[in-house]
Amino acid sequence: MYKILSLFKIFIAFFKIGAFSFGGGYAMLPFIEREIIKLKGWLTYKEFLDVLAISQASPGPIAINSATFIGYKYYYILGSIFATLGVISFSIICMNILSPALEKYKDNKHLSKILKFLKPITVGFILSSAYSTFNKSIFDLYSFMIFLLSFILLNSKKVHPIIIIIGFGLAGTILKGA
Repeated sequence: MYKILSLFKIFIAFFKIGAFSFGGGYAMLPFIEREIIKLKGWLTYKEFLDVLAISQASPGPIAINSATFIGYKYYYILGSIFATLGVISFSIICMNILSPALEKYKDNKHLSKILKFLKPITVGFILSSAYSTFNKSIFDLYSFMIFLLSFILLNSKKVHPIIIIIGFGLAGTILKGA
């Protein structure tokens, strides 16, 4: 019975994150941080940054990957399933209900104004996430060098991001150990 209640708590936590986030995975990060770290205490900031790094390096949406990894940490496969279903359920419900109305009223000036106001809110969520992540990051000489080299390789040499991720992942494993 306790496990069922715990799985339900994971589902509800991620349902709330999915319901109140607009703008994709990066816009969800402040909600994940607040709900999972501050309110529930399920992760530390360091663990959150690790989940964030793994979620970004894994294929698929960052919010779903984060939910899957966090759910797995506590209740393995069932936790992953409940967390993932939680984060996507609101969108599925909402799109099935609102999609016909949005299609019907897509040229409505009031709806256009509402959607126009959501854009800066989404940018604010993403900037808040970047600021929070930067403040909690472990910043040492290795991190700075990796950041600098990645930036140079991406912008001047046009190296593909996957090659940079794999390369620096291997370098980190060698330098710091797994």
